[in-house]
Amino acid sequence: MPNNQFRRGELYSVINGMASTAVARRLQKNFRQAGLEITIEQWSVLYHLWKEDCLSQQELCNRTFRDKPSITRLIDNLEKQKLVKRIASKTDRRINLVSLTDAAKELQDQTIALANQTMNEALIGVNKEEIETVKQVFQKVYDNLT
Repeated sequence: MPNNQFRRGELYSVINGMASTAVARRLQKNFRQAGLEITIEQWSVLYHLWKEDCLSQQELCNRTFRDKPSITRLIDNLEKQKLVKRIASKTDRRINLVSLTDAAKELQDQTIALANQTMNEALIGVNKEEIETVKQVFQKVYDNLT
């Protein structure tokens, strides 16, 4: 017998990202209100490049949990917006490294502040212990399936 108190459909909605979808929608709204023309998906790529610039497209796939066609499309659009550029690897010409432009670097503080604001809104009334429990549960679910 399953060890949950949800009906099957309810549990799937929770694990499938009901809360993460709401957070993403709010963050996208906050970006638009600030006059930023980037999507949440594009921001996730930029976020990983802010943490470590000049990553390969494959490494961005791994870090963002996206497939190659999705990352290619995201990088194409970020290039059109002049936020990233592709650089051929000096050691392996089959590999393109993705690098931030100055325009992308200028967005870092503003977008991270908006992300923090969004998370603060989302976590009103949620204490540290509850957050830790959720993190542990989702980590177990992830570990069970990988």
